Amino acid sequence: MTSLKNFLGVDMKTMIHVNQHVIKANAKNGTNDPVLTVKTYKENRYAHAVEIRGPSTVLYSPDKPLSCGAKVWIETYAEVEVM
Repeated sequence: MTSLKNFLGVDMKTMIHVNQHVIKANAKNGTNDPVLTVKTYKENRYAHAVEIRGPSTVLYSPDKPLSCGAKVWIETYAEVEVM
C-alpha cells in the first residue's frame, strides 16, 4: 500500500494514469506488463490494478498534461493499494 503521509505527516497527493505506450508495446510484443502508473512526489509504481480507498477526482487536461504526457489521470489523497 502507498503511504499517504510524507515525513511531516502531511497528506500526499497520488496520481494514477494509464500508460498508452505500454498498452501498445504489450499488443505488439505479446507481453503483459503493467499499464497503470501510480505516482507520488517520491516514486512511480506500476500495476495491473489499484484500489483507491477514498475520494478521488478524474481529470482531463489536454492543454496541460502531466510531465509524462498523460492527459487523463486520477488524483487522490486517499490510501491507494497497488496490486
